[in-house]
Amino acid sequence: MDVSPLFLTLKIALLATVFSVVLGIGAAWLVLRLRRGQGMVDGILTLPMVLPPTVVGFGLLLLLGKYGPLGAVLNALGISIIFTPTAGVIASTVVAFPLMYRAVRGAMEQLDPDFAAAGRTLGMSEWSIFLHITLPGCTPGIAAGTVLAFARALGEFGATVMIAGNIPGKTQTMSVAIYSAVQAGKAHYGEAAFWAGTICVLSFAGMIAVNIWNSRYVRRKEGKPR
Repeated sequence: MDVSPLFLTLKIALLATVFSVVLGIGAAWLVLRLRRGQGMVDGILTLPMVLPPTVVGFGLLLLLGKYGPLGAVLNALGISIIFTPTAGVIASTVVAFPLMYRAVRGAMEQLDPDFAAAGRTLGMSEWSIFLHITLPGCTPGIAAGTVLAFARALGEFGATVMIAGNIPGKTQTMSVAIYSAVQAGKAHYGEAAFWAGTICVLSFAGMIAVNIWNSRYVRRKEGKPR
């Protein structure tokens, strides 16, 4: 059996998770600093989480397609994104980002603002406060958001198939391989079950790992033995 969907999915999911972590942390920090329009911006950033993935994929297709506003510019530069692994990374990042953003924002909202205020009275810059107070205080939320984003990117299907397609060995991820196997008939159900089981195992392992890590993190903060 061709195992390329496994390696392609892991590569796409890992890259999408990295982008989601960076963008999610930055977006959460910036949104919480807004004085106006916070609800509107939050709604826009969270929208991909509640929309059907095919709707997200269609929007990305309109944006990145040959005649789309961004796609036309890239096409003029000789860059093609649609039906490439890069498209898969973009699709997975867009659908995974809201999970990371919401997890980090929730963690930041729970931080005691007196810590940041104390840092300012000591002459710390906003960047130093972010690095040395905000980020360490949000560690559990960041860890949880990272795992959720990875699991979401790992099983992404709708948006991916819209802009990356289903090209074996090139853009066929595990979730797309499941769809192809089912479409091929009952004789291929074993292959579909294999890929479905692989996704379940990887996602579940990530969830268990972050739960164990969070439990130990809390114990360390409370000074309890592991």
